[in-house]
Amino acid sequence: MSVLNGTAIQAGGDMPSATVRVWDPFVRVFHWSLVALFALAYVTADEIHPVHNAAGYAIAGLVALRIGWGFMGPQHARFRDFVRTPREALAYLKDVLRLRGRRYIGHNPAGGLMVVGLIVMLGATSVTGYMMTPDGYLGSKAMEELHEVLANVTMALVALHVLGVLAASFQHRENLVRAMITGRKRTN
Repeated sequence: MSVLNGTAIQAGGDMPSATVRVWDPFVRVFHWSLVALFALAYVTADEIHPVHNAAGYAIAGLVALRIGWGFMGPQHARFRDFVRTPREALAYLKDVLRLRGRRYIGHNPAGGLMVVGLIVMLGATSVTGYMMTPDGYLGSKAMEELHEVLANVTMALVALHVLGVLAASFQHRENLVRAMITGRKRTN
């Protein structure tokens, strides 16, 4: 047995794929914290208002931090690395449907557009939630309905995001969920 970059290789075994750090600790903690907080806010919306409100404020804080990190963070966390035009995202999705979508180390064009969409929707949902406090439009049915619509659209985007992750994982034979936990993806 020999060791290559800290990985044991059996004699005659395949060489392990080289990996590269893609998602920094902030992005990974942000992502999974956001998953938990949005789920918590969503399920407590009509039942446990203090928990719902606390989760909403935490989401707003995370979104603000992520926006800042999108300008100051490492390469794959920066918006300039993954924000593409809707035309590029649609072209990428067409290629995916033809089972020839290009693999990206960071976000693919559709994934980048999804990140922006989720940040915008979570931000808008947080703002409308805050606006329903005593300092805003407390008791406004229109604001409450807008808040609920934004939360439901966000949930639909989450479902599309999960489907996209599964499709990309399948097409490229790569576990993207694991990559968002470990921060590493294979180089080839």
